[in-house]
Amino acid sequence: MSSDSKKIRELLESIRLVYGYDFTDYAEASISRRIQHFISTRKIETIDELAKIVLKDEKAFEELVQEISVTVTELFRDPSFYKSLRENVVKRLATYPFIKVWIAGCATGEEIYSVAILLKEEELLNRSVIYATDINQKSLKIAKEGLYNIENMKSYTHNYQHAGGKRSFSEYYIAKYNTVLFDKSLRQNIVFSPHNLAVDKSFNEFQLVICRNVLIYFNQQLQNRAINLFYDSLCPFGFLGLGSKESLLFSDKQKQFEDVDKKEKIYMKSK
Repeated sequence: MSSDSKKIRELLESIRLVYGYDFTDYAEASISRRIQHFISTRKIETIDELAKIVLKDEKAFEELVQEISVTVTELFRDPSFYKSLRENVVKRLATYPFIKVWIAGCATGEEIYSVAILLKEEELLNRSVIYATDINQKSLKIAKEGLYNIENMKSYTHNYQHAGGKRSFSEYYIAKYNTVLFDKSLRQNIVFSPHNLAVDKSFNEFQLVICRNVLIYFNQQLQNRAINLFYDSLCPFGFLGLGSKESLLFSDKQKQFEDVDKKEKIYMKSK
């Protein structure tokens, strides 16, 4: 183990003890790269200096969490995933009198509004609650506001159309200057809450859990913990959606799920 790797491990352990945030099982290469980027952009000389700052200054710590947990996201990202949800999952969801959806690691909220739009078009949103969680409080605040840069709408519209969208995408937001605000009818059934997949427990029973492009930042042990958490959170025959580079391959719950769409990484709890 290199000197920097050792110091990063010590920093993460100190953060766990002081703040209760556990990043010790995040993929080493990813977290090291993000910490080094944080150090360089803030003109901090060493990891030891960073440790002194973040362990004494909660605001600096929150900025570091923002750096560590940042995820790249967009509305209807990987449109074929949402198309598969429409075709393979929605009919089953429609059989429930009340639908609970958990979007874990929701980042700045683009995925939340994608799911809300899909449920609205399938006439299920009015009897659904979407629980949107993330470790990053700043990202949750952005998600809750539902305000996004208008420059992204062209690519989001393209994604929406390829995801099987049934309306004009512009019906779902109001444009003002360089931002758009998503319709409040999409937000009224969403519950926003902090949740840390590394340490927190299941908090409800869901018909659908979506956690995409989050597990790739975890090591195998933490990935397995998260999959077990999702398993415990799903009702019998509930659905789990993962990201394109993720799978149940190394999970001890692998045999408790059936493939719904192998390519799109959508599974059903079978046992």
